[in-house]
Amino acid sequence: MAGPEPTCSVVMRTRNSAPGVGQALCALFSQDERDLELLVVDSGSTDATLDIVSRFPHRLIRRSAQDYFPGRVLNEAVAETRGRIVVFLNSDCVLLGPEALGRLVQAVEAPGDPPVVAAFARQVPRPDAWTHVRAEYARAFPASGEAPPWIPLSLPFAAIRREALDEQPFYTDAWGSEDTEWGVRARRRGWRVRYVPEALVMHSHNYPLGALYGRRFIEGEADAFLFGTRDTLLAAARRAAGRTARDAAAALRLRDPRDLALAPIRRTVEAVAYWRGNRLGCRRRARGDADAREGQRVALSRHESSR
Repeated sequence: MAGPEPTCSVVMRTRNSAPGVGQALCALFSQDERDLELLVVDSGSTDATLDIVSRFPHRLIRRSAQDYFPGRVLNEAVAETRGRIVVFLNSDCVLLGPEALGRLVQAVEAPGDPPVVAAFARQVPRPDAWTHVRAEYARAFPASGEAPPWIPLSLPFAAIRREALDEQPFYTDAWGSEDTEWGVRARRRGWRVRYVPEALVMHSHNYPLGALYGRRFIEGEADAFLFGTRDTLLAAARRAAGRTARDAAAALRLRDPRDLALAPIRRTVEAVAYWRGNRLGCRRRARGDADAREGQRVALSRHESSR
């Protein structure tokens, strides 16, 4: 017999997450906010992930790696939750301080007109984060005030009202950027999405070039659906040059010759990947093609969790 409905249902996606999932779950179950349930969605882990997860109270949904499409999987997970607030927490995110979860939940529950339908946390990079990663996170997740306009929602640690998710599920057109797309649609509807810098989570990635290519490819594909944008080689070149200069400035300021040397290579790979993904998205959008498997293939074949 099911117990009373919890305040929040935490959805965590895993795949070969053994290096960090234990720390993430220890932090989750050390929160002051204890009225929660945990739903883990695993997409074909072959390491010790599920053994670690089994040490914590949870419900498990299994999917094969081939069946993992982020928007669809998230919608299926939301349908299985019981809380009035659904919290999304990445398996490599560590909540910093016992009040982090409560602060997000309180932000969503706070009265207002219009009410807040979703809230997302401030992410701070891991101690081993590369120089350009630290600079990017400082821009994206400021210590006070509002998040920049290009981040309408960030799912590594976020809370959304269940009724809002029922009314507006995650999109399934492309393989990536499901949080950005949800936040953009929420804004267009006049819904309030709040950035909560007091809710802290440690989360960052030092992406090797292959994984970086996959990430930017799916972002380019997704933006064709989100904004109808068509990237060009000239725009890609300008973007790479601008970001290289920004990275170089940060590397010089922090005296990091390795990051300085890698900046033009990294930003060129990013720009080419985004342009190619955007071309795919534009073609699919023009044809009304609902098959997102190509973006999935590009992302998963290069991601470190598939190794």
